[in-house]
Amino acid sequence: MFAPDILQGRVAMITGGAGGIGLDIAKTYGRLGARVVLASRNQDRLDHAAAQLSEEGIDVLAVRADVRNYDEVKAAVESAVTHFGALDILVNNAAGNFYCPTAELSPNGWRTVIDIDLNGTFYGCHAAYKHLKQSPFGGCIISIVTMLGLSGWPGAAHAGAAKAGILSLSRTLAVEWGADNIRVNTISPGPIGDTEGVRRLYQETGREELERKKTALGRFGRKTDIANAATYLASDMAAYITGENMIVDGGRWLKYVAA
Repeated sequence: MFAPDILQGRVAMITGGAGGIGLDIAKTYGRLGARVVLASRNQDRLDHAAAQLSEEGIDVLAVRADVRNYDEVKAAVESAVTHFGALDILVNNAAGNFYCPTAELSPNGWRTVIDIDLNGTFYGCHAAYKHLKQSPFGGCIISIVTMLGLSGWPGAAHAGAAKAGILSLSRTLAVEWGADNIRVNTISPGPIGDTEGVRRLYQETGREELERKKTALGRFGRKTDIANAATYLASDMAAYITGENMIVDGGRWLKYVAA
């Protein structure tokens, strides 16, 4: 659906890029002309993902970084700029989550997810800012959130709170950094069937059919659906869009009360 060179010349960094939605976004960006930086804390998965992209002829750099550590995030950004000479797109995709009723959630479990999701997103934005504002294409930040961050997320209060924080942060940065020609948007995926998250949260807990019924389309999405949305937002087609939350959830947020 996109011109084959729509991201030509751009450098994109994707956190949590070694698997799942992040890897699909990285592959799509690379196929459309971008040079890609994968960031992940798991070296084995990172090496495997980078090999996949290289086999397709995609110019890729793999950088190990734990998004909970600002120094590691900053070092990853600097490595990307040193290697490719620029940074134009940042996708904050790294996330942690697990099912747990709030009364049983430990402070450490809460802290871990907040550190990965919310703090990790802030660290990425902060470390990338000075480079993104120098982008000749205009800087672009895309963060992966969820509409459950706005409605509340029973069984995942930690992740819901973190995602709500990311949405607020993104809209703040859209205003603060708009004058620097940096666009800041979010994507709210629904249940994406070919991901580890859906497997752990819904399939393994016996909630798969219920969650399907909660979408207006009656089915789970695919990683490609999110990668397509991320491509649009990173491209010149979205040059006048900032502070937006693109909902790609099959209509779940409209029908979430379904039995």
